[in-house]
Amino acid sequence: MNQSTQVLVIGGGPAGSTAAGLLARQGFDVTVVERETFPRYHIGESILPSCLPILGLLGAREKVEAHGFQVKRGTFFEWGPDEWDMRFNELGDTTPYAWQVIRSEFDQLLLEHARELGANVHESVTVREIEFDGDRPVAARWNPTKGDGEGGRIAFDYLVDASGRGGVMATRYLKNRRHHEAFKNVAAWTYWRGVGTVEKSPEGATAVISVPNGWFWVIPLHDGTTSVGFVSGKEAFDARRQELGGPAAAYQEALENCPSVTELLAGAVQVGEVRVEQDYSYVSDEFTGPGYVLSGDAAAFLDPLLSTGVHLATYSGMVAAAGISSVLRGEVTEKEAFAFYQQVYRRAYERLLLLVSVFYQSYRGRDYHFYNAQRLSGREVDQLNLHLAFLRIISGIEDMDDAKEAAYDLAVKDLRGGEGESGKNPFENLSRLRQEPLSADNAIDGLYLTFGPTLGLRRTGDTSAADQR
Repeated sequence: MNQSTQVLVIGGGPAGSTAAGLLARQGFDVTVVERETFPRYHIGESILPSCLPILGLLGAREKVEAHGFQVKRGTFFEWGPDEWDMRFNELGDTTPYAWQVIRSEFDQLLLEHARELGANVHESVTVREIEFDGDRPVAARWNPTKGDGEGGRIAFDYLVDASGRGGVMATRYLKNRRHHEAFKNVAAWTYWRGVGTVEKSPEGATAVISVPNGWFWVIPLHDGTTSVGFVSGKEAFDARRQELGGPAAAYQEALENCPSVTELLAGAVQVGEVRVEQDYSYVSDEFTGPGYVLSGDAAAFLDPLLSTGVHLATYSGMVAAAGISSVLRGEVTEKEAFAFYQQVYRRAYERLLLLVSVFYQSYRGRDYHFYNAQRLSGREVDQLNLHLAFLRIISGIEDMDDAKEAAYDLAVKDLRGGEGESGKNPFENLSRLRQEPLSADNAIDGLYLTFGPTLGLRRTGDTSAADQR
């Protein structure tokens, strides 16, 4: 490994690979250190269409297309007494699909692509320590993950922490990660072969099926297996796990109490152990600081309900690369670029956090504790500054005296299409939430993302190059 680099990226998952690949493609000196040896297992198989243009920007889309992943044309919801599907072609996009992926294969494809673009990728390397000059990280000391090989030190100008849930910066140094009071859930899942399909659902769709104490995901994969997961409240699941003798028994009991899923599993064979994750809903107070950004799961993770993990990872990786590129080219200052990153990524995260909370509240079984427990508390709204996100979403609010309460109530009502309308798709008005800073009209503090002739940030009024989106 070199002793210095312009940009050090910790983590080779989708966030790290996206940031590294886009930076390397523009000729910058980028080094990636990844703790694991790819391919490695990872949950989070459902990809959203929003990833397609980012993969295109990377030049990796054709590789993903050719790999043979299961095409996904929407999502099917059986939510309480209501059923509806969300078909991506209704968005009017020229790419009305995404994929269901085996993450070990998808992540390796992206990491190898970043390497081909010129990033210096080192697997089986763990960051032992970050060195600081004041509040600014300036170097990392590393060791091989396996064996007793000699480690080293690498200096850098900028750091992209894409180290996932481990969160090198957030958990070791910044100590600024908070777990949500809502979404104290557990996910238990395994894989099955020979699973049936929901006849009403779009091709390759994720099926989301609610039960009184949680919900199931059903995700078909291209190798013939299907990921079937159960999400429930942590306290309730832990109680059943203890009483029944383990997570596999609690998972099996949940299956037996969900007729829609047991019908799909009729004749299917379980082909993996039951895996469990918990304490996965969290956010860092700040996503940036002097010389560094937190990207993907290293910054925040929501909830598996809307399959937003890879979207937030690739999106934040792209915005990080755009900002750092413009700083290194002298187009904007570091302070400007990182303030832009903080606002853009935070807004994307908070917008999705609102949607997840509203979606849980749209469940019609009001007496069920699980769904009532998913509401964001007033304290969380204050901590996350969600009312500012809501005010950006909602137009026409003139009276700001009670902005937090009014904005939250209006956002919930608007996204649900009004109170008490059974069968209403909570996503029907989703398009109004898309306020990406892709033009001067949607600029943030005078800056917006540009993709041509190079990826970066542009100031409003700058006409020195055509905006080739």
